[in-house]
Amino acid sequence: MLDLAPVTAGSSAADALRNTIDLARRAESFGYSRYWLAEHHLTPGVASAAPAVLIGLVASATERIRVGSGAVQTGHHTAVVIAEEFGTLAHLHPGRIDLGLGRSSVGRLLERAGQAPAPPAPVAAAAPAPVPVPTPEPARASSSPVASSRVVGGLLVPAQPALSFDLQRLGRLLRLVGFRDDPDDDYAGLVRDIQALFAGTLRAEDGTELSAPAAQGADAQIWILASTAGESARTAGELGLPLAANYHITPAGVLDTIDAYRASFRPGVLTRPRVMVSADVVVAPDDETARHLASGYGPWVASIRAGGGAIPYPSPPEAAQAAAALSDEQRALIADRLDTQFVGSPQTVVRGLQVLRDVTGADELLITTITHSHADRVRSYQLLADAWNNQ
Repeated sequence: MLDLAPVTAGSSAADALRNTIDLARRAESFGYSRYWLAEHHLTPGVASAAPAVLIGLVASATERIRVGSGAVQTGHHTAVVIAEEFGTLAHLHPGRIDLGLGRSSVGRLLERAGQAPAPPAPVAAAAPAPVPVPTPEPARASSSPVASSRVVGGLLVPAQPALSFDLQRLGRLLRLVGFRDDPDDDYAGLVRDIQALFAGTLRAEDGTELSAPAAQGADAQIWILASTAGESARTAGELGLPLAANYHITPAGVLDTIDAYRASFRPGVLTRPRVMVSADVVVAPDDETARHLASGYGPWVASIRAGGGAIPYPSPPEAAQAAAALSDEQRALIADRLDTQFVGSPQTVVRGLQVLRDVTGADELLITTITHSHADRVRSYQLLADAWNNQ
């Protein structure tokens, strides 16, 4: 399970975090094997901003389920900080901690546009927060769409829409959060440094031994999360690490991502490739009820792709109004996500997930579910677990 600790319309971040603890306990009782927490910053509808903190709380509230990150965004952290945080967790909860590592391409996008984020300017403690002044035509960068949608073995692999990004806003956000993603950034080297810190073998450039007791000896399991066939997928393969491919974020690239990983795989931590594939899921007793519960997904994804971050997840009545207000252009921008969400009765969703598993060759599926009601969300996970275990 992947949890964003979603903030729903009319609720608070405190509600979302309490729901996370409750859902994790339920997940363990339902038989799920892992509970992962996301990392998102300055996002109105997501309370999971500090995964290491949440992982510690969830691990303490449960007994057996593995708990991890999906994923730590390495552009915001150093190898030492990541290794010491997750080493601490692994020492306290041995055999139960997963370290999922993700990599954002936003910094390189800004770099190519000549707007790399600069260090934040000092702000007086008593000064009011500055209000960004909108510009009529902000600098934007776009991604290119793939050729067309296709169906492979019954699985929809949609065309990737041409997404545009407000570079000025992204630059402001990155300056606030802190970002390290230079053109010469060595992602594979960062992962190797984390491994070395866990193993107690990291050395400085002059050969001096670097001791990190919080990290050394940690048994955290490292995963690489990837949305494209780029450096993340290749790094996972070259280091012999397990890969989590993001069908729920960029369904257009999932098969290419997995192919790149398998093609580059060399025995390392693993002797053979291991693949996890993510999916957005909503399950209810029947298809019609599930579609009703999932109706907020379109406006929610539209808010993300508009560049403002996920809005608090709307209730079905609010979703109906918001969906009706979407333009044809906005609908086209989110069609790939809507068309690849698995929504329906337990039988309907299990059939769809079986296709996803078979076509991708996944060893595990990573399920993320958001509904406005926490009770409906818990019920969705329970119905799926029962149906999957009884197939």
